[in-house]
Amino acid sequence: MRVDLYGDKKTIVRRMGLQKASVQRNVFLFVAIVPCLAGYILFTLYPNVMSVYYAFLNWDGITAAQFVGFDNFVAMVKDKFVWRALSHNLVYMLVVPAVTMLLSLILAYLLSNKGYREGTFYKVLFFFPNILSSVVIALLWAFIYDGSFGILNALLKLVGINNGEFYWLGDTRTALWALVLPMIWGGVGLYVVIFMNAMSGIPKSLYEAAVLEGASHMQRLFRITIPLMSGVIRVGVLFTVLGVLKGFETMLIMTNGGPEGSTDVIGLYMFNLAFGSGYHNYGYASAIGMFLFVILIGAKWVIDKYSPKDDVEF
Repeated sequence: MRVDLYGDKKTIVRRMGLQKASVQRNVFLFVAIVPCLAGYILFTLYPNVMSVYYAFLNWDGITAAQFVGFDNFVAMVKDKFVWRALSHNLVYMLVVPAVTMLLSLILAYLLSNKGYREGTFYKVLFFFPNILSSVVIALLWAFIYDGSFGILNALLKLVGINNGEFYWLGDTRTALWALVLPMIWGGVGLYVVIFMNAMSGIPKSLYEAAVLEGASHMQRLFRITIPLMSGVIRVGVLFTVLGVLKGFETMLIMTNGGPEGSTDVIGLYMFNLAFGSGYHNYGYASAIGMFLFVILIGAKWVIDKYSPKDDVEF
């Protein structure tokens, strides 16, 4: 009986090659995943778990912590400043996403269907605020609203409205609404680009048929474009709402919650409790953070439940 040594040798070499490839694959996965996983555990998961623990403590970060149970949550319910800050969040949550999405849709539709020769330039122009950091945007708009040297007062004066050296961020009647424009301006450009890419996938034959039926641009936008982009719009609304609820950088830089707390939001109030000058209460701030987490989950659930999410096939 003849033994095929050559065949056995090929089998052994093949197995060794497979084993070597498996080892290389495991090493690659280890090198690619473990550092990211370690960073996530160290900088995201661990702080969030510890914040749940801190919520049941009375601790200033220096002295010995004291376990107080649910006292922080009871105090939070009775804290009028928490509810005032949350009411400001709700105002921003209702206004900023709605205006941002509407402006982004209209601008994206015009750039996609009007055939402007300068379309690429406009696209870059609208996207420009998104390459700026939130700090730069806040400082830019703070200068625009300045009473002595601000551009807004100068423009109003040119059209015959002379309100003197009115400080838009220093008046309780205007400060809250003055912060809406920077948030909208900083977000429109990104969604213009996203919506333009989504519109490019809609068959042109649908628009051609609508034109033959005599549909106007607004009718085509609201009866064809928006329904076929409902999934993309839903994601945009979700990101914008969650960003408005948990964000506070603009308020921190432009007003720090003033004047008289008229621009305070829940994230800024929590930040000042934990890291503000002269007062540190990490336990109470962590309790508010857990409350904010519940609000974020609730907002996402409402958007997922009541927004259209049927897949559209062309």
